[in-house]
Amino acid sequence: MKLPPTLVLMSLFSLLFGFARAEPLKIGAAAPTLSAQSDAGATLSLGDVYKSNNYTLVWFYPKALTGGCTKQGCALRDASAELKKLGVAIVGVSTDTVAKQKEFKEKNNFDYPLLADPEKKIIKAFGQGGILPVASREAFLVNREGKVVYYDKGQTEKQAETVLAFLNAKKS
Repeated sequence: MKLPPTLVLMSLFSLLFGFARAEPLKIGAAAPTLSAQSDAGATLSLGDVYKSNNYTLVWFYPKALTGGCTKQGCALRDASAELKKLGVAIVGVSTDTVAKQKEFKEKNNFDYPLLADPEKKIIKAFGQGGILPVASREAFLVNREGKVVYYDKGQTEKQAETVLAFLNAKKS
């Protein structure tokens, strides 16, 4: 059966717009308070993490155990003591499985949780989407009240440096 050209064209537009990338959360927006399984297999609520810290850095990465993602995670690990002094908790999120997140954490000695989001619930709630089956490399800093106060994208080994620069500028 041959479909009419207008129906084919409408279907293509529908697909393209259905996969269009959502806008990331804006500064001042309420951050999602969803829960997901961590690398330890326990359920972790982002809302609880926000309330327990001055800030929570929720960083998204495409794939565990890959070059850029490892650089990004290690930069945060290496700066975690300095970030903790400023009251920052770190939470990583990707579409990887709990087992892959556990392997990623153990291999790199991360001292913060990694959330498995294979259904992209958290990823989409933060405004990521698109046709890729993975998260975009983005980070959101959320304050204790659950509001986004900082956003960046595309960072790897400079992730911690940019967040620290933002926080230090806020202090002055």
